[in-house]
Amino acid sequence: MSDRPQLIDADVHNAIAKPQDLLPYLPKVWHDQWLAVGPGYSGGWYSPVSVLRKDAVPDGGGIPGSDPAFMLKHHLDKYDIDYAVLTGSGVLGISLNPDPDYGNVIATAYNDWLVETWLKASPKYKGSILINHADPQAAAKEIDRMGSHPDIVQVIMCSGSRMLYGQRFFHPIYEAAERNGLPVGIHPGTEGRGIAGAPTPSGYPTRYLEWHNILPTNYMAHVNSLVCEGVFEKFPKLKFVAIEGGIAWLPHLMWRMDKNYKGLRDQVPWLKRLPSEYIKEHIRLTTQPIEEPADPAHLNQILDMLGADNLIMFSSDYPHWDFDNPNMALQPIRRELRTKIFADNAIELYGLISKPAVSVKEM
Repeated sequence: MSDRPQLIDADVHNAIAKPQDLLPYLPKVWHDQWLAVGPGYSGGWYSPVSVLRKDAVPDGGGIPGSDPAFMLKHHLDKYDIDYAVLTGSGVLGISLNPDPDYGNVIATAYNDWLVETWLKASPKYKGSILINHADPQAAAKEIDRMGSHPDIVQVIMCSGSRMLYGQRFFHPIYEAAERNGLPVGIHPGTEGRGIAGAPTPSGYPTRYLEWHNILPTNYMAHVNSLVCEGVFEKFPKLKFVAIEGGIAWLPHLMWRMDKNYKGLRDQVPWLKRLPSEYIKEHIRLTTQPIEEPADPAHLNQILDMLGADNLIMFSSDYPHWDFDNPNMALQPIRRELRTKIFADNAIELYGLISKPAVSVKEM
């Protein structure tokens, strides 16, 4: 049997079981605030189906995604997943707390807790460094502090922001990520919360359905900004992962950017190539929630329009309500591309070239 991974899940949400679990990693001066308000970014929309799967509650009770052993049994072992890239839950929006010092210490505490609670639980778990993007200098130091850990594979921050991610304010983050050989991922769920501002250019949606439908517009704005501001010229080895933002929006964004670049390229003299070429080289997407057209053939056409089979990685979004079962997902997609999506593209991005050595404890 091949030692090469066959299935890598690029978006799995690990949760803090109870607030007290973070206290051993948090300076005492912040304990009362953490216990009182948690991450401290307000807002959000009511979901009638909740956010978490009700069948994902651990055997001992508690929050879905909070028990490493249960997740191994209920998700990774069940579907023969070789690696799960952990993306956190409940603290991803720490950058949107108005106090950047609080955001910094919570991010650091979370990362230390992640190593002790999850990365030591199984070699199948790979971690993402949580950063507070509201303080890029502190975020860069946190990336340098954690970046050499062998089970850390990326940097993660929320997609909700007061500024577009291509702007030079954020460049220290990208410099540190490139220095440590790590991609930067963003994850949705914080648009319109905390100090991020309205989630659309025209204000706030009324209901969860409306908010959820329109999330890709924020991803479009960030990708457009990253390319046009020259981030990938300045940091040529950087990869940027748009997690859980869909896929079908990218072809028409590339077409529009390329068309406008031809007429307006004097405004961006630092760009040496078409915008679509930067996107194909530097942007990565995850599948969940992949669009599901009435005619499945249309999905393959969208992927052909992207013209880059290396862009997309499988993700389940476990244990969220719109979880994708890897045994059922992506069936309309042509076989050779499914193989790349299920493992090959994540192997290349994260360097997970061989299956994990499973301990006797896990057998």
